[in-house]
Amino acid sequence: MEEERAKPVCAQEALDLLNCVAQSPYDQEKCVLLLQALRECVLNKKVKKFSLADQDQQEGNPVVKEA
Repeated sequence: MEEERAKPVCAQEALDLLNCVAQSPYDQEKCVLLLQALRECVLNKKVKKFSLADQDQQEGNPVVKEA
């Protein structure tokens, strides 16, 4: 259970999408599917906001805020 809490909500989906858009050549169809997967995760987990690790340390906020 602690391992799940250590990993930010929807982190893998967000990382996959970011890596997709950074790839060359750009595969738009693949990235759209990953965007849809991230959107579904955000809706299912009721994510309200994402923030970067740098912002967490400065603001003392969690990486993702849930409802």
